[in-house]
Amino acid sequence: MFGRKVYPTVILFLLPVFLLYTFIFIVPVFQTAYMSFFSWNGIKSVALEFVGLSNYIDMFKKAEFYRSLKNVGVFIVASFVLILPIGFSLALIITSKMKGRRFFKVAYFMPAILPLTSVGLMWQFLLKGDGGLVNKLLEIIGLGMLQQDWLGQPNIAIYVVVAVNAWIYCGLNMIIFASGIVSISEEIYEAASIDGAVGWKNILFITIPLMKETFKIFAVLAVTQSLRVFGQIYVMTGGGPNGATDVPTTMLYNESFKYNNFGMGNSIGTFIIVVGFLATIVLNKLMSSKADH
Repeated sequence: MFGRKVYPTVILFLLPVFLLYTFIFIVPVFQTAYMSFFSWNGIKSVALEFVGLSNYIDMFKKAEFYRSLKNVGVFIVASFVLILPIGFSLALIITSKMKGRRFFKVAYFMPAILPLTSVGLMWQFLLKGDGGLVNKLLEIIGLGMLQQDWLGQPNIAIYVVVAVNAWIYCGLNMIIFASGIVSISEEIYEAASIDGAVGWKNILFITIPLMKETFKIFAVLAVTQSLRVFGQIYVMTGGGPNGATDVPTTMLYNESFKYNNFGMGNSIGTFIIVVGFLATIVLNKLMSSKADH
């Protein structure tokens, strides 16, 4: 137990970090919420005009806003359908005793540490309809009939971007899952092996049940990251074609910096913050209650 004399020292060391966090995160959040009730074109000399809830009403009237929410839903579903099983499988590989696992660890994690701008540009060139490497490979292997402008077709562009997003974040979630796997005591596996639990039985009846907290972390990150996804979409498609890959963050950017409608941009930003906060609370409660049972 810490003595009472220790607390002032602890507070003294934590205060600078707390103030920095408040200044760069908490204050902007409240400023965003405040500005969402005003109409402003971003020019300093122009006075703010109070419009109440008009920005939110206009936001919910926009058909493109609901399309952006649908696209976020695609990202969330893909997180659980693609990133979760692939990330978990990669985690099993790098925590196993197979040879070369260190190489695989670096190779799988590499996309997560590359700048999103570079990754987006790379995939943009790979997926070009005219001269892109993906189409060239399809032609070489005799599947030329599948060639198309992968990022220029409104009906498939969002799924292509989602697949690239999964490629980026599988490595990061591999590390999260790997940390959960290595935290499980080897003694548990040894005891289970006596009862005949080997191979896939270990994974199904020991590894997965004992990683509930890790899966909860993944679920929260999957939803919140899907809500704020921006870089790869902006670089690869800019929200196009015809808004087919728009998400709330690209709408926020366009409203604020393209149309100089900062009131609408702030209302979208506030919506993202509130939904992300509520989603975190709900997921924590749901998954905690399941874990308790």
